[in-house]
Formats: sequence, C-alpha cells, structure tokens
Amino acid sequence: MNPTKMLSDEHKNILAVIEAIESECNKLNKNKAIDMSFFHNTIEFIREYADKFHHAKEEDLLFKEFNKCSENAHCNPVEQMLYEHDIGRKFVKGMEIALKNENKADLVKNALGYAQLLKEHIYKEDNILYPMIEEVLPAGIKSQMQKKFDIINKKKAGVQKKHLAFVKSLGLNAK
Repeated sequence: MNPTKMLSDEHKNILAVIEAIESECNKLNKNKAIDMSFFHNTIEFIREYADKFHHAKEEDLLFKEFNKCSENAHCNPVEQMLYEHDIGRKFVKGMEIALKNENKADLVKNALGYAQLLKEHIYKEDNILYPMIEEVLPAGIKSQMQKKFDIINKKKAGVQKKHLAFVKSLGLNAK
C-alpha cells in the first residue's frame, strides 16, 4: 500500500464518524437530549485518530515531502490544507466547550461545521492533492514514507484499534 492510499483509507473512517455526527445533530435538532457519551467519544476520536494519528502523518511527513518537490506540480495546496486542519481543531474545541456547557445549539453548530469542513477537505485531498502528490513524489520517497507510516501505525496500534472499535460500535464499517 502506498502512503496516499493508506491516508485515503483512514479518510473512510473519519467520514463514517462524520456521518454519525450529522445523524446525531439531526436528532438534536428534533429536541433529542445530548448523548454525552457519543460526543465525548467523537471528540476523542477526532483528536486522537483524525488529528494526532492521521493529520500528523500528513503534516509531519506527506506535506513536508511534497513541499520539497512541489515546484514540479502545477500548484501547491498544502498551505490551504494546513489552514483547514486548524479550522477543524477550532470546531472541535467549540464542540468540547458546548458539550461541557450542555449548549445544544453551539454543539450542533460546531459539530456540523466540522462535518462540512471535513467532507470538503477530504474530497480535496483524495481527488486533488493526493493524485498531485502521486505524480510528483519519486518512488523512493514514497517507499521511505510508507516505511515511516508503518512504524507510526505499529506505535499507535492501540489508538487505531480503540477508535476503529468506536467506528464499528456506531454500526459503521471501519477500514
């Protein structure tokens, strides 16, 4: 498996949780009580799996390698992707504050903001950035990066297992 394929597969798990977020927000908009456990687990999933596991591989490895050879690409969207990661973190912080205060309106606003941002973000990465990276990154760099991804996956196997179990607990298929 190559690095961008691995990241795209991880996107599927993130999108599965986003689907659950949207469903839960729809229920909240129909006056359902806040499912504290769901949102605590979701925030933990986002922070540990989406951010510290997935985004860390992008930010610390993939984007840095792409930036080294981006002059061979027709453009470089990395700065925009990093900016969107930061916006996502702000939405998650907003979710956390709203959950603590049991503020349903702010929770829904931040959760749906995060969901919309990430759906668009993942689409751009999977359909624009990753194919661009595949074109310009030399095979040797991709191979080295894959080895580093494998090391990260082994080190974070417990985190992965825990959060993929969360995805499955939602009745969704984890990759």
